[in-house]
Amino acid sequence: MQQQLRAQVDEAVRREDWAAAAAGLRKLALVPPQSARLWLELSYAESFLGHYRAAKEAAGKAKSLPLQARDDVTDLLARLRTFNDAAGVRMVARGLLEAPRAEPVLLATSAVQLSNLNDHPLALECAERAVVLDPSSIAARMARGQMRAQHGDLARAEEDFSWCVGRVPGLMPAWWGLSRLRRQTPESNHAGTLRALLSRGGLSAADTAYGAFALHKELDDLGDVPGAWQALQQGCTAKRSMLRYDAAETRALIDALQEDRRPPPTAATASTDGVVPIFIVGMHRSGTTLLEQLLDASGQVLGVGELYDFTSALRDAADHHCKGVTDRIVIEKARQSDLLEVGRQYLSGVAWRLGGMRFFTDKLPSNFLNAGFICRALPQAKILHLVRDPLETCFSNLRELFSDANPYSYDQLELANYFIQYRRLMTHWHGMYPGRILDVSYSRLVQDTETTMREVATFCGIEYRDSMRDPRSSRRSVATASAIQVREGVVWRERPKWAPYAEYLQPLINALRAGGVDVAGRGP
Repeated sequence: MQQQLRAQVDEAVRREDWAAAAAGLRKLALVPPQSARLWLELSYAESFLGHYRAAKEAAGKAKSLPLQARDDVTDLLARLRTFNDAAGVRMVARGLLEAPRAEPVLLATSAVQLSNLNDHPLALECAERAVVLDPSSIAARMARGQMRAQHGDLARAEEDFSWCVGRVPGLMPAWWGLSRLRRQTPESNHAGTLRALLSRGGLSAADTAYGAFALHKELDDLGDVPGAWQALQQGCTAKRSMLRYDAAETRALIDALQEDRRPPPTAATASTDGVVPIFIVGMHRSGTTLLEQLLDASGQVLGVGELYDFTSALRDAADHHCKGVTDRIVIEKARQSDLLEVGRQYLSGVAWRLGGMRFFTDKLPSNFLNAGFICRALPQAKILHLVRDPLETCFSNLRELFSDANPYSYDQLELANYFIQYRRLMTHWHGMYPGRILDVSYSRLVQDTETTMREVATFCGIEYRDSMRDPRSSRRSVATASAIQVREGVVWRERPKWAPYAEYLQPLINALRAGGVDVAGRGP
């Protein structure tokens, strides 16, 4: 009977009939002795159906059962990360650390997932242990190089990535990691090697993207603008081919967010002694990491990085699994939910990170989509919105290789459209929630850091301190694309990074102007 049911489930999966697959898997999973693998398969099936709570519950069942194979551990870590179950990921990681002979690749996987959850000390511990267990493991060395870079240990990160390409010369992610650790010079660079590797052909889209973005970075450092642009185009084309993006869906999403025009709550006020989240939002690459470092340097605010905890709380309230920060189903169902309960769930989920600190930052830039829900769910929350010159922001996005996020950022017209929609939504939030959001000018932040941070401190309800003028006063690890840049301190460039590429950026410039965006100056 079980074999027949298993065959039916496999056929349903083949047909992508997830309702039938989930029904069969639920029956199989309940048969003693229960199998973690079956609960994991059920969790995936429920996610494909959009059932957030059922998928989360199934992953929780898998977490409580013995794991029989490497894939079980890998899939469990991925599932727990999907549901922002930091405690679960930490439990699995600590179990691996305590095992006398854990598989190094699983420790390396744990390190990456912990880094995604901003638990950088435990992530580094897992990566270090992985290398101790198997010094020849590429996965372990790559993970340790990544963790060392996040901790600011750039010289030793370079040692790890260099070791990797010495063993596997075509390991493009390692070359990409190397390119970002320092400014390349005519005397010391990898441009020739990268060109040779990319010219061989036969590379996957992912490897082409890693190699081309690495070559762009190095040629840009060397001042070869035409070569750098050609590499950037190659990288963007390769990465865009891997992603799904529809600009019309973005416009519809922004429209849906603006449909709810109920007046903001008036009676709900925050206590003066409760926990105060400070959300830092805006476009990616707009200076959000710099602002978080400056706030963390105050000693009064704990910088905890980019969290998906608010999105997770909204998904749970809506009982809907979505890709990305939100979708139209989450938006519609969240409006019918108890948003104050969403806020309480959010604070409960982040409590383990705070260590008694009252103020903390949640620096997920794309939370600008959730700003309205945040205002209703957390009356005490502060929202800081980074505003940077449109062209600087867009160019910085264009030349950044993200993971699977920000699929709009590899095409000039799609990027311009997204920026226009983002601006439209932020104008709406300001109108709906006056006084709840403080625009922070990036150019003022880097030119007159003290004055700007005094204004930020007043808005957040903390004391201004001189340490808030230098991000290097904060010793926290950084896992974002700005991990290397913020270690340079506050930097003001007289000539913006996009200027040498102006002739190549005309499609972006024209599209922004057509959308009513002023790109003539350096911005506010």
